[in-house]
Amino acid sequence: MYIHIGGEYSLSDKYIIAIIDLNHVQPHQTDMTKFMSEQEKMGLIEYVSTDIPQSLIITLDRLYVSGLSTHTLMKRMDNKRNSVF
Repeated sequence: MYIHIGGEYSLSDKYIIAIIDLNHVQPHQTDMTKFMSEQEKMGLIEYVSTDIPQSLIITLDRLYVSGLSTHTLMKRMDNKRNSVF
């Protein structure tokens, strides 16, 4: 199933590893800051929209920064799963 993550982007839920709430990532969390910095240097971060970043979607091959909240994204995933069964 494909999940709309904002802008013109939709991702298969099979490839989503994690969805992280960026509002809860603090500057002193150096592991996350370093991870994102390294990914950006390698060109593996896609900014989905110009909205204020609220969530980080980690997939098998890249990271997506979305203006949608983690709550909204999780709700969309649940709605897609429930509509299939």
